[in-house]
Amino acid sequence: PTVTVFETAVGAGEIISDFSYGDFAGYLELPTLDFVLEVRDETGTVTVAAYAAPLATLGLEGAALSVIASGFLNPANNSNGEAFGLFVALPSGGDLIALPVYEPQQTARVQVIHNSADAAAAVVDVWLDDTKLIENFAFRTATPFIDAPAGVEFTIAIQGPGSTSPENPIWSQNYTLADGETYVLVANGIVSASGYEPSQPFDIYVYGMGRESALQSGNTDVLAFHGSTDAPTVTVYEVGVGAGEIINDFSYGDFAGYLELPTANFSLQIRDESGVTAVATFAAPLETLGLQGQALTLVASGFLNPAGNSNGASFGLFAALAAGGNLVELTNTSSIDDIVEVSSLSIYPNPVTSFVNVNFNLKQTTEVEIELFNLLGSKMISDNLNSLSGSQQHRLDVSSLPEGLYIMVINAGDEAVSRKIQIVR
Repeated sequence: PTVTVFETAVGAGEIISDFSYGDFAGYLELPTLDFVLEVRDETGTVTVAAYAAPLATLGLEGAALSVIASGFLNPANNSNGEAFGLFVALPSGGDLIALPVYEPQQTARVQVIHNSADAAAAVVDVWLDDTKLIENFAFRTATPFIDAPAGVEFTIAIQGPGSTSPENPIWSQNYTLADGETYVLVANGIVSASGYEPSQPFDIYVYGMGRESALQSGNTDVLAFHGSTDAPTVTVYEVGVGAGEIINDFSYGDFAGYLELPTANFSLQIRDESGVTAVATFAAPLETLGLQGQALTLVASGFLNPAGNSNGASFGLFAALAAGGNLVELTNTSSIDDIVEVSSLSIYPNPVTSFVNVNFNLKQTTEVEIELFNLLGSKMISDNLNSLSGSQQHRLDVSSLPEGLYIMVINAGDEAVSRKIQIVR
């Protein structure tokens, strides 16, 4: 039928209108570029077919040529003749050159976050097939969201810094991404053969419903990832504005899914799996940081027990922004300074073999309980000190416990503070 023709690769728009059988459209005097021609219906709204016209790739600078619509839209009704296509006749003659049907490149959007606390992977190169995608990628940094090929299988390989090829990588894996999808990829775990306990194997953890901005402009959308290899299963409570439990049964390698939060200043309290005992509290000042309308990924990072993990980075919560760059550390605000003078809190000796002393000063009369947990979240010791006030000294017998790292939690009223202690033999 009568058609219109649009150019869409360089945005030239409509180039031929009201184009009917038997018509010449006249010469188009074009720069020698690679174009895409969309054949649309007479209204210009419905695309019938699209063809690549790679003038630059074919080296046609300075040439004049004819493009002919040829063949049948319905070969079955036309003695099974040749199918419709666009063909180029060169001034030198010969076989006409068929313009290929245009296949739009399939792409996905991807952000990569480096959260592997293994010293052997502190700085790495990331290869996509034979192309170095990210160079000198450092621990606790993130890329911005970038385009990646979709619909085809590719290989991601991790190499040491300064690598010249993806051959013999530290780690590699094949992926196929979905066209139009947005992904958050977190590189996490241990590549070293020894020196880390537990040795969670290195992997790239993939979240396939990523966001580059909040779904609602007045919110901040937060995707949480548990990436601390020696941290147990936990629950997370919001205690600043009283939102309560926001993440439960949160284990290593888990994504918790997006929390669609009003852009306010929050306080995130990490508790044991039961949700009863607070381990640490972190400030999440979304409003102060100006994160309205943004989406971010919050990762649990580092080691609860650096001494048992090659003296690696200590545990913390870090935010990866959509723009990439260094992860933003959330401040650990674990404190009972409204009741206890934290400046007077002392726990010694640490490391300890038999008895550990806990000294502090209470600003008001309150019940105090001292608890000791292992890294699996199991309560090993609990001492209830009843109602106290003023300067306090308490001695805790840990001689029956195996050596290792423990979390001491001091509960005073409705608040708690935690400290790490190391038992040695």
